Amino acid sequence: MTNAFALLRLLPLSDRDKDVEILVLRQHITILERELGKGRPRFSPSDRAFLAALLHRLPVATLRRLRLPVRPETVLRWHRDLIARRHAAKSRPKRPGRPRTIRSIRLLARRLARENPTWGYRRIHGELLVLGIKIAASTVWQILKDAGIDPAPERTTTTWSAFLNSQASALLACDFFETSTLSGTRPYVLAVIEHSSRRIRMLGATAHPTAAWVTQAARNLVVDLEGEGRHVRCLIRDRDGKFPALFDTVLADAGIQVLLSGVRIPRMNAIMERWIRSCRRELLDRTLVWNQKHLLHALREYEHFYNTHRPHQGITNARPLRVLPQPITNQAALTHLDIRQRRRLGDILNEYPHAA
Repeated sequence: MTNAFALLRLLPLSDRDKDVEILVLRQHITILERELGKGRPRFSPSDRAFLAALLHRLPVATLRRLRLPVRPETVLRWHRDLIARRHAAKSRPKRPGRPRTIRSIRLLARRLARENPTWGYRRIHGELLVLGIKIAASTVWQILKDAGIDPAPERTTTTWSAFLNSQASALLACDFFETSTLSGTRPYVLAVIEHSSRRIRMLGATAHPTAAWVTQAARNLVVDLEGEGRHVRCLIRDRDGKFPALFDTVLADAGIQVLLSGVRIPRMNAIMERWIRSCRRELLDRTLVWNQKHLLHALREYEHFYNTHRPHQGITNARPLRVLPQPITNQAALTHLDIRQRRRLGDILNEYPHAA
């Protein structure tokens, strides 16, 4: 009789409902076997997830007929919790905390700090607001900290290179360098270079750099600068004894302040020292100087070559007295280049202009 009534109960059920009921009963048996002798059965998180995923689609009336060890509402609550946890896991951001600042803004903040050592994070924050970039001041501080940029008080120390760059347009440098002739004399050459344009000026060469000769060279320099309308504020030189006190006086009367480099610190006059090295390698080490007259002729030729033709890396490969020409865009002109060689000082110096 019991089996007959069970058969009548199972007839209206679909195959899917029967399969679900079988799986649920098997799960119940597993739980009861595990919890046998422990009193009230307890469901592990995996049991709850399994039952909730299996039974949430069945109506409550069907759930009540399955004789579950828990109420149908409990099964539905387990399913709601499972869906909520799944949604929370998907909605959780990959990186905790606030979204990271856009890369372009971070690069701009670092650039402003690098180009303006006296600006603190609040000054940079104000500049960003002027540009229409809304960002918190604390965010600017964090950007600078992450980039390893020190606070403004620790970045405001003026270095020698920073001073030279800021004063380049009104800065000169001079120095003596020694060479030798075939007759055995050792003349001294006095030259001046402009920091901004890298233009070189040969003030002269002599075997006996007396105080009168050096002072006259200073006067000639002042006359040349005034004739060109140049306004120079500073001149860098070393502490060589060949510079008399009158040399500084002549320059001071023209409004030029003399800055002395440190003792045995040639890098404080690096641009002048670098030019002396180029002059030796490109000219003096490749020619035999007969006498002082020949030396002055060679130096004048090299001065003209250096100022008008030789490219200089310090000014983006331009010439001190000539800017770079416009790039050739005509393909036909590039295909048929006609470059001529112009020799100076017997092939020591070569120039390569376009044919006229």
